[in-house]
Amino acid sequence: MAHFTSSSSESLEPLVSVTQHNIALLFSNYLNSQNIESAVQVEDQKFVIFCQHDKYELAREIFDDFINNPQDEKYQQAAWSSGTTTKIVNNGPSFLSTFKQQFLAQAGLVTLSVFVLCWLVYLGSILGWQRNIFNEIHFFTALTYAQFFDNPFRLLGPVFFHFSLLHIAFNTMWWWQLGGSIEQMMGKAELIQLFLLSAILSNVGQFLVSGPNFGGLSGVVYGVVGYVWWAGWLAPEKGLNLSKPIVGFLLFWLLLGFVDVLPVNMANTAHLLGLVSGCFLAWFRFANQAKRSLK
Repeated sequence: MAHFTSSSSESLEPLVSVTQHNIALLFSNYLNSQNIESAVQVEDQKFVIFCQHDKYELAREIFDDFINNPQDEKYQQAAWSSGTTTKIVNNGPSFLSTFKQQFLAQAGLVTLSVFVLCWLVYLGSILGWQRNIFNEIHFFTALTYAQFFDNPFRLLGPVFFHFSLLHIAFNTMWWWQLGGSIEQMMGKAELIQLFLLSAILSNVGQFLVSGPNFGGLSGVVYGVVGYVWWAGWLAPEKGLNLSKPIVGFLLFWLLLGFVDVLPVNMANTAHLLGLVSGCFLAWFRFANQAKRSLK
């Protein structure tokens, strides 16, 4: 770590880092009151306290006393008496870069590819090409070999098309969270298999019930929900889990769609078959493992 040079040209070096801003400022002010020049700098979302190079050992001893009782009156008095403000040099990441890092850390290549495709299709739709895009990617008008070989991408196409901002935001949020977790814990191949299985089954099932005029990632979302739910039950050591209240909410939402009390049209068959496909794949992967652990 590089040295920090103060305005008085005296060399400062890092003494200790803390996670609380107020603690860093409190101690830095106390050092300054003891004629030990000090400053605070933000690095990697922590607050690093710098002190004079030639008084490092003394500052370290003072910190050992301070951290045991930071509420001592002498530290508070130094803060009140200080006529200067400790400068925070923000070399840490901005909110935007932090959000970007956290967003990318949760999702792998497969998760992000599906996420981006959904949003690109949606942006194209709101820019005036909704009808054209839907005509290009909606499900087959008939389940025939001829239509399949002419446009095989229609087997998956509807999952990328969304009808409203709320629709796509809800679906892609769950996909990013749960799909990202599956990709991290189980690998890309597993997420691809789950995506294909849940997308194809939910699309075919919804077509058989209502025809080709449907769209959305919801069937796949219920697929990842089912997978994470059953994986958490059958193989908790894998690190995948979904809390009971969330599972209950999503199952209740599924039920509301079937009883037709919601103000929007729901692809209920796609949701149900997606959920079943996710549960099945998790059972196929982990059922034998769970049996062995019980022996």
